[in-house]
Amino acid sequence: MSRIFITLGAINALLCVAFGAFGAHGLKQRLTADMLAVYQTGVQYHFYHALGLIAVGLVLLHFPASKPVALSGWLMLAGIALFSVSLYALSLTGIRGLGAITPLGGVAFLSGWALLAYGVWTGK
Repeated sequence: MSRIFITLGAINALLCVAFGAFGAHGLKQRLTADMLAVYQTGVQYHFYHALGLIAVGLVLLHFPASKPVALSGWLMLAGIALFSVSLYALSLTGIRGLGAITPLGGVAFLSGWALLAYGVWTGK
């Protein structure tokens, strides 16, 4: 399972670099300053949680049977999909309703970090 999360983290980090470069070079002239900031927030949290996925994979090397730690990785991945992807879509389409999805991703991120801490602290 550790291999899965380290791989997912590396792939997501690669995507963050690509999305960040696209935002900086391809969207700078196309988006308003506000929408570019929304896009950049998506990239920023995407990158934090790509690193979080790698951390989950590394922790699983020490606690390979830890269900809370594994669940934390899946929640971080869900958070990327719900939080960052909704911000990318919002900034690119201008559809404000997509912003309603973003807090669900934030809850997934928070839950993922809490479960990671719990799993490491208890060794479960």
